[in-house]
Amino acid sequence: MSKRKSKESSSANGECISQVQRILRERFCHCYAAGKLFGIEHQYRHLLELLKRTTVHGESNSALIIGPRGSGKTMLLNHVLKELMEIKQVRENLLEVHLNGLLQTNDKVALKEITRQLHLENVVGDKVFGSFAENLAFLLEALRKGDRTSSCPVLFILDEFDLFVHHKNQTLLYNLFDISQSAQTPVTVIGLTCRQHLSEDKTVQDMLQSLFHYSKDLRSLHLLLMLALSNVTVHHPLITASDLHEASKQYRMDSKANIVHGLSVLEICLIIAMKHLNDVYEGEPFNFQMVYNEFQKFIQRKAHCMYNFEKPVVMKAFEHLLQLELVKPIEKPSVRAQREYLLMKLLLDNNQIMDALQAYPNCPTDVKQWATSSLSWL
Repeated sequence: MSKRKSKESSSANGECISQVQRILRERFCHCYAAGKLFGIEHQYRHLLELLKRTTVHGESNSALIIGPRGSGKTMLLNHVLKELMEIKQVRENLLEVHLNGLLQTNDKVALKEITRQLHLENVVGDKVFGSFAENLAFLLEALRKGDRTSSCPVLFILDEFDLFVHHKNQTLLYNLFDISQSAQTPVTVIGLTCRQHLSEDKTVQDMLQSLFHYSKDLRSLHLLLMLALSNVTVHHPLITASDLHEASKQYRMDSKANIVHGLSVLEICLIIAMKHLNDVYEGEPFNFQMVYNEFQKFIQRKAHCMYNFEKPVVMKAFEHLLQLELVKPIEKPSVRAQREYLLMKLLLDNNQIMDALQAYPNCPTDVKQWATSSLSWL
């Protein structure tokens, strides 16, 4: 009887020690920050919604969390996962795979770690696969319960994401992103990296700021980055500031910039007036009356070089810019709306305007000087 009690006591002690070790490992290796998130609430909501679409609705997604070391990337992700796990459906079905570019130094090692974390060693056994893609597809197929909506969603978290980019042929990343775009098992890939390639370069900041000033549409940024990425080769493996500069020039070489060369001097002046309004009001919409007032200020100061056009003539020139789609209304005008006060947006950025002025034939010097002048006239 005493031996039996001794064994039970020993087993209980062993279990207690195991729990202590597990708790200590979690505290040392997984820093789950408590309290509120300050300054990144928007990112938190966005990431939470993205992961909900995968874990609850069976959609596949991907995201990259970028920031300096210690800025709260892992804390943000852990907060999101903690809230997700409060949903019963997520808690019972979500599978997580954590990889680190410092540990999984090649795709073969990463695949072994994926197999281990998904507990599929016995399923794989001694099977031989023709390619990495076949192996990964087999692993995910083994997790399927039926159709896409009833399959176990898998969350891949790639820490030190930039190191995975350096893997030969980037097989792991290509296959993960390919799966996330296909109708297979719901998969979301979250990358975390502290490497901000080029964001600290002043010329890159100016280019991105210019693009943001011109368009808030992410497709514009995507196009710019794709143009820069097309220069990457084996001998030129990293995007540089000059790549982005060339991409920016290509991006701006569009039909709108060429149209400017065929405008009248009056129409050029109206575009310059809109440019100044954009600079002062930081891209806020304007109306014809504001543009006309700005043009009149220029005429009063430089009357010797420009004819003072009547307002209906100026309106006609403004409407021509609308027809050429160099300017567009913010919303569809109503029947009763006065033309002078319809809110508009200029579809040319400052660089396009200045480049066009340089190539504009016989442009008056005073007009060019007005385009480059300070904004003290406003």
